[in-house]
Formats: sequence, structure tokens, C-alpha cells
Amino acid sequence: MGKGLPSYTDAEFVAAIRQGDDRALAQLYRLHLPMVLHLIQQNSGTEDEAKDVYQEGVMVFYEKVRDGSLELSCQIKTYLYAVCRRLWLKRLAEKNRFGGSLSDHEPYLETGAEQDLLDAQERDRRFAMMGEALERIGEPCRSLLEGFYLLDKSMQELTAEFGYTNADNAKNQKYKCLVRLKKLFFTHYQEEESF
Repeated sequence: MGKGLPSYTDAEFVAAIRQGDDRALAQLYRLHLPMVLHLIQQNSGTEDEAKDVYQEGVMVFYEKVRDGSLELSCQIKTYLYAVCRRLWLKRLAEKNRFGGSLSDHEPYLETGAEQDLLDAQERDRRFAMMGEALERIGEPCRSLLEGFYLLDKSMQELTAEFGYTNADNAKNQKYKCLVRLKKLFFTHYQEEESF
């Protein structure tokens, strides 16, 4: 590859990224960026748009590798191309710069990338909705749940911080807050689904 960087096979890229090797991820990013730049610039896009789409595509790949759910049935290059192509076509359709439907154009490579992208978008949507529910739940529930689930504080720490008489009372309050949060989330989720 030059510049003293190790050369990775696809399997080595996946293994290195799974182990948290940022150098492998950076090298993978640089390796396939020109392909996506070309794809998007040849299809009504700018360099900045191409970089945005590529960043999003690499994040889909990265998250699937890290959580162990990636089932790669093609080369990484093909997978990234398919994800980025799909993302770009979706953006074009949203901008109304693209006539016809997405299925009218070259046959989509069956890589599993489309489903991975849809799964990532759905997960992001649910996280955003959960964040909104957490904002609406109010205090002290928000701080209690954030402390336990996001900041990994123990029940003893939360008992002292919130002034509960014992850890069992704090645990009981956390449970009540969690029930309220779930109710807010699922009420909002059902409203979203009806649209």
C-alpha cells in the first residue's frame, strides 16, 4: 500500500476493526473513498456530498462489524459501494433531482447491504425517539435512568446522590421511572407508526 501501512485482506480488515484497530478503519476509509467520490460526482453530487454519504456507509459497515452481525457475502468494496449507492439514490430521490423510481436503474447487487442500511436507519430512529421520551420524562427520572444505564452508576451511588433512604427505594424508583419511560416511548412509537 505504500507509506509503511500494512496491507489487509477483507477478512483481516474485519478482524482488525472488530478488535478496535482504528488504523485499519482509517486505512479502509482511505482505500475506498475514491470509488465513492467518483460514483457520486458522476451522478449529480458534490465532493462534500460524496464524503457525507461515504462516512454514513462506512459507519453502517463499522457498526455491523463491531456488533458481529455482518454477514459479508461479497468484497468489502462491493458492500460499501452498494450501501453508498443506495444512500445516494435515496438522497437524490428526496431532493427530487432524480426521475423515476430506484428500482428502474441498474440491478441492485444482492449484498445484504440494503437490509443493513434499513436496520441502521430504524435503530437510529428508535434511539432518537427514546432520546425524546427521555427528555419528556422529566426530573428526577431522567437523571436517575441516565445515571444507572448510561453512566453505569451503582444503586448505592444513586441512593446517595438522590437522597433515598436505601438502595431498595432507589431501585423501586428506577423501576417506576423505567415504566414511565417505556410508556412514553411506546405511545410515541405507535403514533409514529400510524403515519
